[in-house]
Amino acid sequence: MPSVLKVRLSILLFFEFFVWGAWYTTIAVYMSNNGMENLTHWPFTGNAIAAIVAPFIVGMIADRYFNTEKILGTLHLLGGVILLFTPGLSSNPTLFILFLILYNICYMPTMSLANSLCFHHINNQEKEFPVIRTFGTIGWIIAGLVISFVLVSFVSEGITPEQTALPIYMAGSFSLLLGIYCLTLPKTPPQGKGQETTWRGILGVDALKKLWSRSFFIFLLSSFLICIPLAVYYNFTQVYMQDAGFKNIAATQTIGQMSEAFFMVIMPFLFVRLGVKWMLAVGMFAWVLRYGLFAVAAPDAITWMILMGIALHGICYDFFFVTGQIYVDKKADPSIKGQAQGLIIFVTYGVGMLVGTQIAGKIFNFYLEDANRLTLEMWKSFWIIPAVFALGVLLFFVVSFNDKKVDKKIQKEVL
Repeated sequence: MPSVLKVRLSILLFFEFFVWGAWYTTIAVYMSNNGMENLTHWPFTGNAIAAIVAPFIVGMIADRYFNTEKILGTLHLLGGVILLFTPGLSSNPTLFILFLILYNICYMPTMSLANSLCFHHINNQEKEFPVIRTFGTIGWIIAGLVISFVLVSFVSEGITPEQTALPIYMAGSFSLLLGIYCLTLPKTPPQGKGQETTWRGILGVDALKKLWSRSFFIFLLSSFLICIPLAVYYNFTQVYMQDAGFKNIAATQTIGQMSEAFFMVIMPFLFVRLGVKWMLAVGMFAWVLRYGLFAVAAPDAITWMILMGIALHGICYDFFFVTGQIYVDKKADPSIKGQAQGLIIFVTYGVGMLVGTQIAGKIFNFYLEDANRLTLEMWKSFWIIPAVFALGVLLFFVVSFNDKKVDKKIQKEVL
């Protein structure tokens, strides 16, 4: 692949995640400082709803009728306009949340569209795509650093950028620029033109029938269940950090993405020693440890424990989600690999996160009662709940899961 094209695709993924990270890691702080402290779980619920809707947009429309770069650009342009209007609706929480849901419905399909555009134009996906994808993680990190250390120049003393609408405006502005940039990318014709597309294929029902086994069911159920405590992290870590006295919230949270990049590099070496089952188990244990650290740290706001909990994101994400994607890829035959991956996204970031955000919101509001913020003692008991839940999922998985055939296949390929 020409180096110029590789740079262009890297820029695409850089800003794809820059835009997402700019608002996603700050929205709960903004809402909690603008009279919507009991509604902070709804933007993340909207993200989950969009993850459920996204396969239909991609499968029924993008893959059949339009060039990928055109629909990618259009969705980012439309999403940018919606985001720029959203802060002006903060006095009306219902409209504010509806606009965020609309934005997510525009954004979430672009994740798979950006990946498919890259895959279409690179020759060696296994070697070239990981390098290009790394720029997405870098984009998320840079977004957090810009918010905490650049936007701070535009706010009054005593106020952090995360408490203002500036990150949302930044995300909306760069979404517009990204939309224009996408329209200049190489032509990428629809891959499914002329082919029949059904809802069964989009939702992975056909793939599920072919993949069905006891071990795969345990994996699928565990993936769904672990997304419930995952939703608690995405939604409330930023609010917890604010109450614990952190100033550079967006920048501090990028420690999780830095950790993610590090563990991505060493994963192949760990596969050899641990295998699929224990890679997945370590990922789930990291959830337990993270929430345990948050709980213990809460009463005295112990900084190093909170930072350690954030840094565990790399193990949580890479060891469970990336390993899970590899497991599914090796489990599925070539004819259903795409459907199988779509099924996992639907179950985890769709249904799992949808259920998780709603449960997390109800628990948070139970503790919130009539107050504006949780006390640090309340945060301690709050974090114990997802820690215990994640521990239950871990024990269920370790006792129930066993797929030595796929495990040996993956280890053989790694070696």
